[in-house]
Amino acid sequence: MSGAAGPDAAALLEARAAVLAFGRTPALRGTDLRVARGEIVAVMGPSGSGKSTLLHCLAGILVPDSGEILFDGRRVDRMREAERSELRRDRFGFVFQFGQLVPELTAEENVAMPLLLGGARRGTALTEARDWFPRLGLEGLERRRSGELSGGQAQRVALARAMVARPDVLFADEPTGSLDTYTGEQVMELLVDAVRANGTTAVIVTHDARVAACADREVMVRDGKVTSPHLERTGP
Repeated sequence: MSGAAGPDAAALLEARAAVLAFGRTPALRGTDLRVARGEIVAVMGPSGSGKSTLLHCLAGILVPDSGEILFDGRRVDRMREAERSELRRDRFGFVFQFGQLVPELTAEENVAMPLLLGGARRGTALTEARDWFPRLGLEGLERRRSGELSGGQAQRVALARAMVARPDVLFADEPTGSLDTYTGEQVMELLVDAVRANGTTAVIVTHDARVAACADREVMVRDGKVTSPHLERTGP
């Protein structure tokens, strides 16, 4: 896609020889990946290949047994848990397969949550949260709870929550996996528009080639390793 950073640009996010096992089961086997600032990267691979584990390491949710994870030149793998929690709160946004909205909260309260956790006043946070509803076609749904939303609506609320604090990196793990094809395409179009408008870097784990086609670059993970780190998209 035109205007996007290429894989050889300065890396904002990087895994270097990352190794991680769950008990005796290896998940990452010396994985390397560089993601440039402003780039949208799709991470593909079969079930159990390690792609979600890689995302969780890049996001500081998991710490590799060996190797390095860097964000903006800092070693994430050397940070204490409190530092990594602060990083996830202030610099990263997350969209998961099933949205993971808090059912007791309204849609606008869910969106405002990252701002509230960051210390914003409730009124200010809700005002900023509401600004996202017309941008994502959610007008009139601000006061609804997750049980009153369709799957596509809930995932758009989750996208708004991920982007409301203007993160440096958006991590999306199978963001359309629970949606039908048409709704999934809508969500991906909105996701790409949102990250482009904000200059956000995005790492999207998916098994869906249609989702990967929205990215600047695709990488393939097999048996815990990135096997094709430079498949840059050249077509429309």
